[in-house]
Amino acid sequence: MRGAGGTPGGTGPFWLGFVMMCAGFYMLLSSVSVGTTFGFRRSLFNVSGFGGQFGVTGGMILVPFVIGIGLIFYDRRSVAGWLLAGGSAAAFIIGVIASVNFRVHNITAFEFITMLVLGFGGLGIVLRSLRSTA
Repeated sequence: MRGAGGTPGGTGPFWLGFVMMCAGFYMLLSSVSVGTTFGFRRSLFNVSGFGGQFGVTGGMILVPFVIGIGLIFYDRRSVAGWLLAGGSAAAFIIGVIASVNFRVHNITAFEFITMLVLGFGGLGIVLRSLRSTA
C-alpha cells in the first residue's frame, strides 16, 4: 500500500497538512477586503504628453472599442477593426485590474503568525508527505 501521491510518505500527514494549509490560507484571505476605484468618470490611466498629464477614462476607451466592433461587423477581416477592438478591450481589462485595491483588516500579530504557521506549515507537511524517502 502506497501513501499520498504514490510515495511512502503517508496519507495521514498529507491530510493533516492539507487541512492546516486550507485553514491558514482561508483565515489569511478572509482578512483581506477587495475594492475598486473603477468608474467611467475616473481615469484608468494617466498619459503624459503635450506638456501635461491627461486621464484616460473608461468612456474614452469604449469609443475606439465601438468603432472597432463596427468595423468588424462591416468586414470581419478588417485588421484595423480587430486592433481597435482588441486593444481597447485589453486596455479596459488592464485598467479595471489596475484599479483594484486590497485592504487588510486590523488583526493582532498573534492572529497573523497563526495564519502563517498554519498555511505554510501545512504546505510543508503536504510537500513532505509527497516526497519519496527511498
